Amino acid sequence: MRLLLVEDDNHVAAALSAVLARHGFGVVHARNGEEALRALLPDEQEPFGVILLDLGLPDLDGYEVCARIRKRTTTPVIMVTARSDVRSRIHGLNLGADDYVVKPYDTGELLARIHAVSRRKSGGEDTGPVPAAALRVGPVEIQLPTRRVSVEGSEIQLTRKEFDLLALLAQRPGVVFRREQIISEVWQTSWEGTGRTLEVHVASLRSKLRLPALIETVRGVGYRLVVPA
Repeated sequence: MRLLLVEDDNHVAAALSAVLARHGFGVVHARNGEEALRALLPDEQEPFGVILLDLGLPDLDGYEVCARIRKRTTTPVIMVTARSDVRSRIHGLNLGADDYVVKPYDTGELLARIHAVSRRKSGGEDTGPVPAAALRVGPVEIQLPTRRVSVEGSEIQLTRKEFDLLALLAQRPGVVFRREQIISEVWQTSWEGTGRTLEVHVASLRSKLRLPALIETVRGVGYRLVVPA
């Protein structure tokens, strides 16, 4: 996979490029926003599979670069930044970023995120079998077309947002969904106040399903659906 690394620090870029190369990536290094945008111009080479975009660029604001990238291509973008506040992360996601990594990060985590966004991208273009109309996690069955949920055969009445939240988590049991990602996909908003609404909906789901351990809180990150033993 070809990967575009947008990083103004040559030492950081060299070290990261070496790690990525060992894992089979062909890395193209852009030192600023303008170089990154030029690298995305059509050519005869294989298109990039992922873009790693550092927000602290010397010429252009990283958020502006992300927005301009998204106008040109659907290639997954992972923002890399020292800004850890929720507002910055939500802003980046709303501009079209697919994921967000905060410095200092573990290279293993970064590699996992690269593979995750590339799988989501390829999955979106897959022409294979249609996804299952029902999701099952332990005793919970989710019928997507009819929006019905049952636990051990007994139907549970959920609100629209409760169903959307459960269905989202059930798509990838065991995988942690970040709070801002859930808010963006379920509520389709970046308003920080929605965070409290998310907590209320999680509590309501735990109560209605009578499976309080099904939805696990990952402190400081988000939530995941736990597959019952």
